[in-house]
Amino acid sequence: MIFKWLKHYMPRSLYGRAALILMLPVVVLQLVVTVVFMQRHFEGVTMQMSTTVAREVELVLSGVLETTLDILDIKLSNVSRDTLAEPNTRLWYDFSGVIITRNLTKILPQIKVIDLYNDDFVRLVADVDGQAKEIVFDRGRISAAKPHQLFVNMMFYGFLFTLIALIYLRNQLRPIKRLATVAEAFGRGHNMPFSPTGATEVRSAGTAFVDMRNRIERQIETRTLMLSGVSHDLRTPLTRMRLALAMLDDDEREPLEQDVDEMQGMIDAFLEFSKGGQAMEPEAVVVQTWIEQVVADCARAGRGVSLVHSEGEGTVMLRLGGMRRALDNLIGNAVRYGSRAEVSMVLTDKFLRLRVEDDGPGIPENRRAEAQRPFTRLDPSRNQDKGGSVGLGLAIATDIARAHGGVLRLGESERLGGLRADIVIAR
Repeated sequence: MIFKWLKHYMPRSLYGRAALILMLPVVVLQLVVTVVFMQRHFEGVTMQMSTTVAREVELVLSGVLETTLDILDIKLSNVSRDTLAEPNTRLWYDFSGVIITRNLTKILPQIKVIDLYNDDFVRLVADVDGQAKEIVFDRGRISAAKPHQLFVNMMFYGFLFTLIALIYLRNQLRPIKRLATVAEAFGRGHNMPFSPTGATEVRSAGTAFVDMRNRIERQIETRTLMLSGVSHDLRTPLTRMRLALAMLDDDEREPLEQDVDEMQGMIDAFLEFSKGGQAMEPEAVVVQTWIEQVVADCARAGRGVSLVHSEGEGTVMLRLGGMRRALDNLIGNAVRYGSRAEVSMVLTDKFLRLRVEDDGPGIPENRRAEAQRPFTRLDPSRNQDKGGSVGLGLAIATDIARAHGGVLRLGESERLGGLRADIVIAR
């Protein structure tokens, strides 16, 4: 439970955690040294020195050593009794002053004022037989000279070495951060140049990433070439079939032409899936104007679609061809399995959300992940009687959303009761 509680307060970044690992032992070490030094030096040495001086002052005040003041280097003089009401003083960083004050007051109760404000000398005021006497002697006799210098030096050099270590640590973590940036960009569909650098382990991770990226690119290229080749080869026999059907009577030709049109639609779907939204480079798009144009084009094509909500203004980097294909697929599915579709757009500083809702039968929650896989047809939940389908519409939209660094989320429409499809892209 303690570790779970501490986890919320730990730094999120690798640099922050490494800095914490570096600085925490330094701070703990300084605290330990401070405590030990306070106990051994301040409490031990200072008490011994102050006890010795207290005995000498006691003898001076009693008159035993009054003739040897010059030898002891102690100045004794009479002062006004008003000085007995002065408060004890010391510098805020004078830790030994606390011990001196406590020890002198304990040994010599007649001392009423202890002035440690000056680093060079100590000033005492004592009440001796109704007279106020001032005693002045060198500060070095009662405590170590400038004891705060140890703490100042310890803090200064601790900070200096920590700063040097942080700079070195930053240089060591820079290749890891660059690898993370390149990997994130590749996940969003951007291929950034990268060459492994840094320590041996980081170089190994970078080399493994480059090899993985090359394999993925080869697989994508192979898939694209295969599907494009198959789709292209199928167009030739379809063209011959259309020419042959043109020679038939209308009654015989119409059902066969419908079958050919469905086959042509399947081939087009294969080609769209093979492209996967990767062909075009992203460009800055005014999303509000673009979404209005897409919905208007779909409405002119005879689809029952409307733009019901548009929130936010600004530009987003999009692959126009791929994103239009994804949105067109979602709208096509909506009007295919329902009577109408509603489109909405929300743009904030953090994300872009494009939503398409319909009044169709929807998709059960336990089959929504399955529906996004290629060549999946959910006959029980979606109406399959309105033309042929190869189950690539949602798969293509999912691929295009991932190519933009986003996701496709399926849910239930609260407004229309059918399917709700959201393309969410981080900015």
